[in-house]
Amino acid sequence: MADRLADARILVTGGAGFIGSAVVRHLLADTGAFVVNVDALTYAANLNSLPGAEGNPRYRFEKADIRDAAAMRRLFETYQPTGVMNLAAESHVDRSIDGPGVFVETNVVGTYTVLQEALRHFRALSPEAQKRFRMMHISTDEVFGTLGADGFFTEETPYAPNSPYSASKASSDHLVRAWRETYGLPTIVTNCSNNYGPYHFPEKLIPLMILRGLSGGELPVYGAGANIRDWLYVEDHARALALVMERGVPGESYNVGGWNERTNLDVVHVICDLLDRLAPPLGHSRRDLIKFVTDRPGHDMRYAIDASKIERELGWRPDESFESGIEKTVAWYLANRDWWAPLVAGADGGALARRGTL
Repeated sequence: MADRLADARILVTGGAGFIGSAVVRHLLADTGAFVVNVDALTYAANLNSLPGAEGNPRYRFEKADIRDAAAMRRLFETYQPTGVMNLAAESHVDRSIDGPGVFVETNVVGTYTVLQEALRHFRALSPEAQKRFRMMHISTDEVFGTLGADGFFTEETPYAPNSPYSASKASSDHLVRAWRETYGLPTIVTNCSNNYGPYHFPEKLIPLMILRGLSGGELPVYGAGANIRDWLYVEDHARALALVMERGVPGESYNVGGWNERTNLDVVHVICDLLDRLAPPLGHSRRDLIKFVTDRPGHDMRYAIDASKIERELGWRPDESFESGIEKTVAWYLANRDWWAPLVAGADGGALARRGTL
């Protein structure tokens, strides 16, 4: 596998985040690519999510903010990447409702800055190098809005974002398209369903439920827990993104999903049952800890990705079912307290705990 992307130099923005770190781990373990991890190390980033990377001769870490044009220009000039995977983003819907400004700054202005510096770099390349260069932008299915009881998001679904987070990501997607159409930058967009798996920051639904269920705390579920999400194991997603970098067609977009629709309540029930089986017992079912709380504003009812294009054109398939992936995820959190305990004990985790959501 190491002969894949053997002479590639890939700049990964947000490589210390949840999905970004999975991409970096995959590129280092399963390809021959040289990886430059660019991350501002904001609250949800964690270099401990990259065990062994620091000593790898094919890895460099650069602390930089994608909004900083001078820093980005320096990185393009220093490393001369053959490809960019833009994963740096603010991504938590609840936080976007409370404070949308930073989402606009990072997700929109930051993406604009990366595009400008990628274009500057691209224009200086030889014609042969230009044919190889790829500017990948990793986005979300939330840009499409919400679905009814049936149907799927496809690559042709109109954008209809409903939260500040999804609106900021939709804006960045449109910028990427415009830089291709106007300037000829060879861009590719991917839109994924909800990711889960190891190294997930504890404010998100699945790690939140695992850690609160482990400690016997309340398990807050929005509304009646009827909202439906399509779940994608993060390592499956990382494989898909590497494949798109290797074989994806500039100008195309690819939806990446796991074909794993579950209601939020179903997800919490599965986690409770796994914890009852795998973790120290509480003396009662962890399902008894579930507490329904007031729904959040603009809560999309259902997401579901049609991933048939990437399956058909690039040969990608998810390896994990939801059942296998969620059991691996619960087992990982049980075995890796050293990774998550400092996050829960820190200022951000403490704030979440005081709000009763961690």
